Amino acid sequence: MYTLVLGALYLISTAYATTIGSIQGPTFLSAYDGQTLTNITGFVTVKGSSAFWLADEKFDDQVISTGITVFSTSPAVLGSVQVGDLVSLNAKVSEFRPASRPNDLHLTELVSPTNITVLSSGNPIVPIVLGRDRSPPTQYLSSLDSGPDGFLSVPANQSLQDMPDRQLQPASYGLDFWESLEGQVVTIPTPISLGFNNFFKEFWVRGDWGATSINSRGGLTITFGPDGIPDANPEAIIVGTPLDGTENVPTALGNVYEDITGVITFQFGFYYVLPFTAPKVISSPNFSVPPSAIGPSGAGNVITVGDYNVENMAPNSSHVPAVANHIAKYLNMPDITFIQEIQDDSGPTDDGIVSANLTLTTLVNAIQEESGILYSFINIDPIDKQDGGQPGGNIRQAFLYRAERVKLLPGTPGGALDSTSVREDGGMLSLTLNPGRIDPTNVAWTRSRKPLVAAWETPSGDTLFTINVHFSSKDRSSSTQGDARPFVNGAVDQRTQQVKVATDFINSILVLNKDANIVIAGDFNEFVQTRSVYAPFDGLLAEIDESSGLDPVERYTYIFDQNCQQLDHIFVSNAIAGRGTLVEHVHVNNWGSDINTRASDHDPTVARIIVS
Repeated sequence: MYTLVLGALYLISTAYATTIGSIQGPTFLSAYDGQTLTNITGFVTVKGSSAFWLADEKFDDQVISTGITVFSTSPAVLGSVQVGDLVSLNAKVSEFRPASRPNDLHLTELVSPTNITVLSSGNPIVPIVLGRDRSPPTQYLSSLDSGPDGFLSVPANQSLQDMPDRQLQPASYGLDFWESLEGQVVTIPTPISLGFNNFFKEFWVRGDWGATSINSRGGLTITFGPDGIPDANPEAIIVGTPLDGTENVPTALGNVYEDITGVITFQFGFYYVLPFTAPKVISSPNFSVPPSAIGPSGAGNVITVGDYNVENMAPNSSHVPAVANHIAKYLNMPDITFIQEIQDDSGPTDDGIVSANLTLTTLVNAIQEESGILYSFINIDPIDKQDGGQPGGNIRQAFLYRAERVKLLPGTPGGALDSTSVREDGGMLSLTLNPGRIDPTNVAWTRSRKPLVAAWETPSGDTLFTINVHFSSKDRSSSTQGDARPFVNGAVDQRTQQVKVATDFINSILVLNKDANIVIAGDFNEFVQTRSVYAPFDGLLAEIDESSGLDPVERYTYIFDQNCQQLDHIFVSNAIAGRGTLVEHVHVNNWGSDINTRASDHDPTVARIIVS
């Protein structure tokens, strides 16, 4: 049988030819896995250092990929083909997944290629233009993320994505969409960077196609979709190491690039595009960040609060001056600032020291140099190596406060294992230990920070309770694009317990005074879109972003993978929410020109509340 291929006539034995589309098929796993096939034909579209890629002539099928990886480390094999060749070969079909990464999706490959025959050369390679030929879905990653919180649903790992009968639905689900392009050459038009490079200089982008949850910087924020299910932002992809040996340049949120052409693959837990060459930046946003518009009001019943995870701050940390500048000049010296990740006085040195007086003194002195105002501070030293974090660092929460504006209510400070509780004295509420910790021996706090709570008198004579939290980290999470569905959200069960214990304490205040002024803030290490975690807060507290009417796409303090996301939150009691609130996330770190410009991986927040 004669077949017309790119304008030339070639004799191909189609009776025995195997198309790449038939190998890939409409499922995640090939029906030919483990079989050695003969007379596989395709065009060489890309060459790398340990593989080349083949594609069928046509790629108009919206479900079945017509591209595939041919893996080989043999110089003879790699040297036998050139981009643009039409070749025929024999090879074994393999579904590859590294033994060290059992949660990865499989990559369909051809291995041990033999009998490579070049049928023609110099054929043009025409990429699929994403956004024109095909566009990714914009909300869901997988049909298996079927819980009420979508990809964030609990419990995790209820199903596996890579099952032989999993039919691809690329119009609806992100994993299916990128799988339907596995091994194919694509062009991403006018890509926008979604954050900084990772350690390997890789970075996430979205192209010129439909997208949801776009914030003012051009990033993608985790929000709720129109159906109330969290938006997983599947329309993004990682730009990997260029195939020609060039290097990706440092990037930042909002950088715009020239079109990127490369091949789609799966590696290291995610779908990637491997560009032919390093992409070039054609425009960048303004990297200057304005100070918050929220500042001290001077009114006795109006209090400003700040929140800042200062990322492993020790007395000799190089980022102390930058953080001091942020608090003084960008947060405008809040009356009370919630701080997380203050290390002990010897930093990460594991020497038994737990005091952080030197660390905090260094910070408040640096703030004074910037502002002329000296903060007071309070914290509680943990038991050595019992609160998690960087080994030896003994991180903890602290309050910085302006003593001319607020003062601690009378009380004895608590110790690491002392549990404070609410007490009533002469009709006024206070704490048995001030400051104190909430139920510090509860198993919910195992290897995690214990909440720091304090009771204050405001200039108006009102009482304000503040709870500073730093919940268990997301360590040991699985990839959001991995086999486990929903993905494994590390320590989510422990964070759920921690919210419950904190809520019990809040309830102990509200049962005595339903109109009490309460602020709980800090690094919760969880998105509010994981509603199961925050369920105990329902009806008791309001997230200040919500009570302030902040646009949902602007609710972020952290960037990870493709997502602008919020791990740091401020919740207020209903009495405070009812009087009206203001909040601003100040992107002094995540709007930097590159990752080396930031002082912390978290952005700080400043808010204004009214206590009477």
